[in-house]
Amino acid sequence: MDFGGYCNLCQDPFEPTDGMVNAGGHVWHETCFVCVQCFQPFPEGVFFEHEGRRYCEQDYKTLYAPCCSGCGDFVIGRVIRAVSQSWHPKCFKCVNCHCELADIGFVKNQGRPLCKRCNSEFKGGAKKFCAKCSKQLTARCREKDGDLYCLRCFDNMESSICGACRRPIEGRVIHAVGRTWHPEHFVCSYCEQPFEGRRHYERKGLAYCERDYQTLYGDTCFGCNKPCKGDVVTVLNKSWCIEHFNCTACDTLLSSRGGAKYIDMDERPYCKKCFDKIPVELRRRLKKQAD
Repeated sequence: MDFGGYCNLCQDPFEPTDGMVNAGGHVWHETCFVCVQCFQPFPEGVFFEHEGRRYCEQDYKTLYAPCCSGCGDFVIGRVIRAVSQSWHPKCFKCVNCHCELADIGFVKNQGRPLCKRCNSEFKGGAKKFCAKCSKQLTARCREKDGDLYCLRCFDNMESSICGACRRPIEGRVIHAVGRTWHPEHFVCSYCEQPFEGRRHYERKGLAYCERDYQTLYGDTCFGCNKPCKGDVVTVLNKSWCIEHFNCTACDTLLSSRGGAKYIDMDERPYCKKCFDKIPVELRRRLKKQAD
């Protein structure tokens, strides 16, 4: 039975037991009165309207609300648009004295909002401000390309930042693993000892001394059972220090650099002389087993 009209969304009539919502001159079923973006009911019945469509607070903020340049939050309600940015009225302040500007007016100076009094002082030369962060400058400011900067902003522009202490680097700079370092702060990621000009090894963005790199990630020599140092011989699914790649039987050096050639027997390296001494039947049996 028709019980007084139709839902503005589904166009079905209302039943006696149906809950109804009246908003903006239209009527909805309670279950049809939802955000047009996420299709969820409005928390506590609060909604925001834009071009005739209703949104929950979160979706309205995401889609249409500007972000305040002062606090970073979404601006709901009155928006101050000035110096190419948006602000809450209470966040739109003079960058020098921090008085609120929404109702008293402001002067744009070098892309920054100033109250009229501070702007007059600035123009009169009584005060100077950092061209980047707008803080009032002291006698320790720095000049670059005709603009003045506080020490912090100037250092961030001119100096490399140490990857360890995050402070500007003055003097000698170490460039490694994609960052810059004070020499005394460029240390092994494991033992934390400075490299002091010694070779370092890189892995996944970290630097290691040779000892720790070999211990953590290096190959273990099949001959001495210690981490391989320097050049490594990798054959027969094993690794050797180049000076330990010897014949299994007589210890003759088998390194590819000037040493005798090796022959594989049971995944062990032998020189030809020792290999020839192995009984033919044993060689045949081992070869068959390997195949």
